Amino acid sequence: MNKDKKIYGIDISKSVFDVYFKADGYVQFKNEEKVFKKLLKILSKEALVVMEATGYYHYRLAQFLHHQGVLVSVVNPLSVKRFIQMKLAKIKTDKSDARYIFDYATINEVPLYNALTDVQSECLQLYQLLDIYVKQSTSTKNKIHGEKVLGIPSKTVYKSLNRNLKHLQKEIQVIETRLLELVKQEQQEQLTLLQTIPGIGLKTALFLVVVTNGFSKFETASQLCSYAGITPIIRQSGSSVRGKSRISKVGNKKLRRLLFLSAFSACRYNKACKAIFDRLVLKGKSKKLAMIAVANKLLKQAFAIAKSGLPYDSNFVSKLS
Repeated sequence: MNKDKKIYGIDISKSVFDVYFKADGYVQFKNEEKVFKKLLKILSKEALVVMEATGYYHYRLAQFLHHQGVLVSVVNPLSVKRFIQMKLAKIKTDKSDARYIFDYATINEVPLYNALTDVQSECLQLYQLLDIYVKQSTSTKNKIHGEKVLGIPSKTVYKSLNRNLKHLQKEIQVIETRLLELVKQEQQEQLTLLQTIPGIGLKTALFLVVVTNGFSKFETASQLCSYAGITPIIRQSGSSVRGKSRISKVGNKKLRRLLFLSAFSACRYNKACKAIFDRLVLKGKSKKLAMIAVANKLLKQAFAIAKSGLPYDSNFVSKLS
């Protein structure tokens, strides 16, 4: 598909985005919706615009171009990063990033972007706001605790903090209710199926459905694990230099955090996850590494269940995941 298209690599940030294409090199635009039309003027009819997934920043442009009939691909930043590392690049600028995205798409087949529905778009916005409120709530709780430690807390400060905490908790409840309502409109069955997996609760299932667009964004479980940032990295050089295995940590931090929390429950109630944890600990591996393996296994089980459309069965998911 790439061979028949004129590729444009885009590196996008909060304020600007750089475009690289073979004919004219680099062009920079302000990252504003009113400026997007200027980009259309330089795109050829055979254009394939490729950019990295960068939250809000890529979303507006990708949606705009898609609705204008332009072919768009949103690629995993981890894939591009590994591509740059393979090229042993020493220069790291926005312009070079746009060039590397162009080079990556020239060599590799890239998936076409599917525009989000109104429901999916609202869910993502709600989750981003929810994340902000949860962090603020945690910060406020810590502040209240800190005031108590002082011994003689200011009544005015204490009352203000508690009012703020109650307000945040109320807003969090409103957002969570709306999220559940929206997901049930399009993915009620998948949401129910995911919760049949021992270890995965409503919040984790809900987030999985939203960030994966009902698991349609990924073709394999390995791609999903890479997205979550729980794929192991082996540090080894020849036979003499070795290091501890670690996870990539390049991926969705919130999803990774939810999976780790789910892993604790899965170690007790999920047959396959408990077997992995016990086996690794028995081999002398750290409990942290064993828990990472459990989170990885749990995500693969979720992928298998979502793709099969069947409820959890310990023997079934073991074969697929």
